[in-house]
Amino acid sequence: MADLSIDFCGIQSPNPFWLASAPPTDKAYNVVRAFEAGWGGVVWKTLGEDPPAVNVSSRYSAIHGKDREVIGFNNIELITDRSLEINLREIAQVKRAWPDRALIVSMMLPCEEAPWREILPLVEATGADGIELNFGCPHGMPERGMGAAVGQQPDLIELVTRWCKTYTRLPVIVKLTPNITDVRAPARAALAGGADAVSLINTINSITHLDLDRMVAYPVVGGASTHGGYCGAAVKPIALNMVAEIARDPLTARLPISGIGGIGNWRDAAEFIALGAGSVQVCTAAMLHGFRIVEEMQDGLARWMDSKGYPNIAAFSRKAVPNTTDWKYLDMNYRVIAHIDQDQCIKCGKCHIACEDTSHQAVAKLVTAGPRGEGRRYEVIEEECVGCNLCEITCPVEGCISMVPQPADKPYMNWTQDPRNPRAVAVADEA
Repeated sequence: MADLSIDFCGIQSPNPFWLASAPPTDKAYNVVRAFEAGWGGVVWKTLGEDPPAVNVSSRYSAIHGKDREVIGFNNIELITDRSLEINLREIAQVKRAWPDRALIVSMMLPCEEAPWREILPLVEATGADGIELNFGCPHGMPERGMGAAVGQQPDLIELVTRWCKTYTRLPVIVKLTPNITDVRAPARAALAGGADAVSLINTINSITHLDLDRMVAYPVVGGASTHGGYCGAAVKPIALNMVAEIARDPLTARLPISGIGGIGNWRDAAEFIALGAGSVQVCTAAMLHGFRIVEEMQDGLARWMDSKGYPNIAAFSRKAVPNTTDWKYLDMNYRVIAHIDQDQCIKCGKCHIACEDTSHQAVAKLVTAGPRGEGRRYEVIEEECVGCNLCEITCPVEGCISMVPQPADKPYMNWTQDPRNPRAVAVADEA
């Protein structure tokens, strides 16, 4: 069986599955239940100064798909509303009882040196394995210069990270906000400040939906609402892209990454690891389905690794990074054409409608005669097909439509070399 244990910037963990800093990690009771279920580590819900934060009611909203499946989750909850003393005592108790599990403490303090200097030794004294700097919370407490107010300013990220590296011997993980134009800038700043790793993504600014009778967004607090932090399955594509951007940036390519955002099963975790993550953090899936989902995550990941011949996490970590590039370096001469498996086709016509109305008119609707009268048949017009994948995506039958690579009759050529590019020479020089 594959070895799932990891060494993440010096932090040992029996598996890469950690609970992210959130309501599931707000107290010892929850964390102990998580460890009993098999989680390799937790990031304790964000600590702050006393007096603790005060939360409102209600706090969550969601976007639902078919059969009430939660696609996206939104929250306006702040950092822990329990005192610093209680949190520190429970962290120490849990770490003593579970020495083999990773226990990282999330922290959010004003952008002033003194509070960090005072609290970091207290956190270190608990026996915790590391700290995570919450530079990503998109709502609440901006008046204190915390959360995304810091994470959107690389100079402040570097400054606070350097303070932390000065006042603690623990590994420092910087949690990055996605509410920014280019995530590479804050990652570079964290590295410049001495960060041992980064984690991302934190939640995305969002308003999920409105009550159109009361004309107020959810979650409703009295008669008003506010933007919150969006997470869950819907944010996974954004998170994967940002993780990959840091992993393939020459300046941060060796910086350890803890991947966060929409991870709900072993396959999600494997994708994050293949794109650069050394550990993965889960929140929404655990809140929706409970802590025992980690059992399937571990089993599924180990079985997949065995089937691929990967003995440990390091064997496939970052393996997809070299295959992730800028658009301008993609092969302009590569071509695929859609193919419809007529034995699997249910004649719904979705591929034809999508292609006919919104794409390249490359799926023909044919009326056929048969013993039971007229029937329908859909075929790809190969000379019109550009291989865009739309028909495959709209088809309700998995595997019915496939994208078939065509024989290569021309060598590799990217856009910087393409004679159709009026700036080909200039672009090639820039590259």
